[in-house]
Amino acid sequence: MKLAVSIGDINGIGLEIALCSHETIKEFCEPIYCINKTMLHWGAASLELDVPKDFTCKECGEIFEIEAGKSTKKAGELSYTSFCTAVKLAKKGKVDGIVTLPINKESWEKANVPFVGHTDALSEKAIMMLGCEKMFTILYTHHIPLKDVSETLTTKKLKKFLLTVQNSLHVEKIGVLGLNPHAGDGGVIGDEDFKIKKAIKKANKVLGKNVFIGPLVPDTAFTCRSREKFKYFICMYHDQGLIPLKALYFDESINVSLNAGIIRTSVDHGTAFDIAYKDKNPSTISYINAIKEAVNLSLSK
Repeated sequence: MKLAVSIGDINGIGLEIALCSHETIKEFCEPIYCINKTMLHWGAASLELDVPKDFTCKECGEIFEIEAGKSTKKAGELSYTSFCTAVKLAKKGKVDGIVTLPINKESWEKANVPFVGHTDALSEKAIMMLGCEKMFTILYTHHIPLKDVSETLTTKKLKKFLLTVQNSLHVEKIGVLGLNPHAGDGGVIGDEDFKIKKAIKKANKVLGKNVFIGPLVPDTAFTCRSREKFKYFICMYHDQGLIPLKALYFDESINVSLNAGIIRTSVDHGTAFDIAYKDKNPSTISYINAIKEAVNLSLSK
């Protein structure tokens, strides 16, 4: 099985993770790394690491000076080019899926990339799911200002979102969080939660069974007892899902794009500029888990 690996921001920890994990991940797949060999060897030399002989590359991107731990236009251009190269390989059927290493959003902005992140660049219809074997959070909205979340929340849109999620996952039960404190307290704290309740009811009616449960009170949704009932949680906005997930399972969590047209998984952490190229041995757990999940998704197609 072949997977294309988007190398991420060359000034961050992505290249080190890829090099250090190569021997492990090739037990699960045949990785193809989207980076030109000159940048690869320069980065490896800076890390004082050897490039494995079977480290297969799909040449892409320009050659420039690596500036460890810095956000730069050139690094943004390379990380975007690497990502686009991986996507093209998947869409042409030359790989079974892609795995992305972390980008820097500021670098993408400097490079005039017209997207906020991988998920937005992949597809307007892609849904962001993050987590691990123990718990997954699925984001109704992700990279938008908090003040805009309420405006995007309609019964019609949320119903469609819920059905799309279930069409991708095919699971028995999914918890759906409310938006407001106490899930609105019956309308005392906002009326958005009434829309969520209606969307849940309508989606379950289409499915003919109660897959979606809620709206759950957000401040108790992730307690131990609640996590015994649910593995999947749909959250209304980015931090509602990401704060509990990263507090509980930061090192092992991954990012999965649902409804994207191709299989795409990713690490669930950033570029870690503060430790890049400093011999700090960044954790490879999330990356290895992302590789394993991409393999699993491909096998289950």
